[in-house]
Amino acid sequence: MTIITISRGSYSRGKEIAEKVAEKLGYECIARETLLEASGQFNIEEAKLVRAVHDAPSILDRFTYGKEKYIAYIQTALARQVRGGNAVYHGLAGHFLLHGVSHVLNVRITADMEDRIAIVMDRDHVGEKEALRILKHDDEERRRWSHSLYGIDTTDPSLYDLMLFIKKISVDDAADIICRAAQSENLRTTPESQKKMDDLVLACEVKIRLIEIIPDIDVHAENGVVFIRADIPVAHRGTMTREITEIAFRVEGVQQVKVEAVRAPFASED
Repeated sequence: MTIITISRGSYSRGKEIAEKVAEKLGYECIARETLLEASGQFNIEEAKLVRAVHDAPSILDRFTYGKEKYIAYIQTALARQVRGGNAVYHGLAGHFLLHGVSHVLNVRITADMEDRIAIVMDRDHVGEKEALRILKHDDEERRRWSHSLYGIDTTDPSLYDLMLFIKKISVDDAADIICRAAQSENLRTTPESQKKMDDLVLACEVKIRLIEIIPDIDVHAENGVVFIRADIPVAHRGTMTREITEIAFRVEGVQQVKVEAVRAPFASED
């Protein structure tokens, strides 16, 4: 029940490869669907949310704690969909959103710049120089997005288990390589790795219920015990801790709640 995340640059054939891998393995292929589910929870028009993935994250600046909420909703939507495994997710930061789950194979796809330019020229009916400008702009926006939102550089090879360069290696070759890698013994789902996945889903479910009332919050779960660290003004700690605990217990699977009240840097007292 392996989960495969595929990160890719624009016009690098990553979407095509992801779809081929999913078809070969009989897995679900996930990308836009995750955004659609998250957009309903985040209350942002679908078009704006989709555009935000390709542009710098200025759209999130228009919302209070936009970054925190966006990550929480996207992570929850993705975790829900891949919980049972046998899924291929192609999109930004899949490896970040599913961090800590050992049966996740993280792949990075890059492609030859000349080939990418040719694709843009054909698609947009533009010259070589304009196609190169479009690609450089898109690459920079993706880099800024991932760094601003997740604090990662998506080109860093240490983030991935497998990196493929599409030129001599074809799309079909890449799909075959990924399929073989996904069948490695090291990527088999174990009771321990599934527990990690289930804990991640539970933590996500709790967090999205709390983030509207207290955005400065960290949540993780272990065997039904939910640990919550929240920025709570001293004057409201008793009331807020009780409210947080009550909300967390409404999530199915929560057996115990432990709340740690902390003070974030420069947070003001109410």
